[in-house]
Amino acid sequence: MSTGTPATQMLKKAKIAFRTHEYDFVAGQHQIGLHAAEAVGLPPDQVFKTLMIEVDGKPACAVIPSDHSLSMKKVAAALGGKSASMMDTAKAEKLTGYHKGGISPFGQRRKCPTVMDASIEGFEEVVINGGKRGLMVILAPADAVCVIGATTAGVCA
Repeated sequence: MSTGTPATQMLKKAKIAFRTHEYDFVAGQHQIGLHAAEAVGLPPDQVFKTLMIEVDGKPACAVIPSDHSLSMKKVAAALGGKSASMMDTAKAEKLTGYHKGGISPFGQRRKCPTVMDASIEGFEEVVINGGKRGLMVILAPADAVCVIGATTAGVCA
């Protein structure tokens, strides 16, 4: 498998230290993030999933631990909005340039506000999707936040 994705290209261009981990993505899995955590061999709270949302009708991105659920009320507040909802899959794929199960907060086709759950700060390194199904990037949380200008806040239910 090739690991050259817009996400990894963005990280390389920004001179962010990261490494990749590839695993066999199984289509149709219910909880993709938990499957990824098992494949990487790390606790689910250290492996983060990327969720595309809409806050007050505008696109946004939330990055949370794979074993948690997103609080729409908390994420809306964190991004300065009143309400939030999950983005339709087709719209998320078109906006990001990635396919469901391979959406990364890095290198998205169209940049949008991103919030990462504050728990990300409790790890030396975290695992986040690398822009392709079955490809994860492992990097320092501060680098993940900084490279995309994300904010951190408690956004889990």
